[in-house]
Amino acid sequence: MEYTNLTSNLPEVSRIGLGTWAFGGDMWGNTDQRDALDTVHKAIDNGITFIDTAPIYGYGRSEEIVGKAVAESGKRENLIIATKFGLSWDNEKTYRDGSRGNIFREVEDSLRRLQTDYIDLYQMHWPDPMTPVQETAEAMHRLYQDGKIRAISVSNFSVQEISTFQESAPLHSLQVPYNIFERGIESELLPFCRENEIPILAYSALCRGLLTGKITKDYRFQDGDFRNSDDPKFQQPRLFQYLSAVDQLDEFAQERFGKHIIHLAVRWILDQGVDIALWGARHPAQLNPLGEIFGW
Repeated sequence: MEYTNLTSNLPEVSRIGLGTWAFGGDMWGNTDQRDALDTVHKAIDNGITFIDTAPIYGYGRSEEIVGKAVAESGKRENLIIATKFGLSWDNEKTYRDGSRGNIFREVEDSLRRLQTDYIDLYQMHWPDPMTPVQETAEAMHRLYQDGKIRAISVSNFSVQEISTFQESAPLHSLQVPYNIFERGIESELLPFCRENEIPILAYSALCRGLLTGKITKDYRFQDGDFRNSDDPKFQQPRLFQYLSAVDQLDEFAQERFGKHIIHLAVRWILDQGVDIALWGARHPAQLNPLGEIFGW
């Protein structure tokens, strides 16, 4: 495992983080709780110290599983728990809310579900166009000063939104989608963050499974998995085009490095200057390729 520093307020952290969206079950089909717990334990055993979750993942279920697993591990002080706020729900209808009052409510709910007294990295999940960025930043800064959160982060923000946010609060990282296929941050966000020394956390590192090499044109996802109908990358003819590219990249990885596409995909992200690549998993076996990411 490779490690890095996001900020002086946090201990050194693994450059691979465990993504737990699928723990919630919502949009990914059913997830067995014991499998999810075992996945966290395996991640920790393999040197992962960064665990990323959010209240919206299963309407609190992912946070509860992460909290239970971390408590079982007895290693809370060695781990960085990152969670989010700002995507609220009412009868499973999701809406954005970055208001001061909502932030203070959400942080207490997350602390309870995570079974912890503090959150290491607190992230605004998506910008809220109905709430001034300054209001959100000032509320997060208050939580930071009070010690309820140890570092401040945002997710899916533009350069302008980041600049406005920094007028009212420090910013310790940015979480954005990034992988070999989805490279939109390279034009503005990546150069801006490098210039301003803002660490980047990359989610969708494996492009929702496309870059694992496990998906074929005949692959069938579970009932309830949004990739069956809601993600155009998984619909024909686009799916065939992506899979053709995956095959070619896998052949390249084998010939050049003696690796496979899943190893190449994550190694490539880390070598672009991204600080942490988030590896989504819900079964322990999905972490087996970790050992092939480093040393080349």
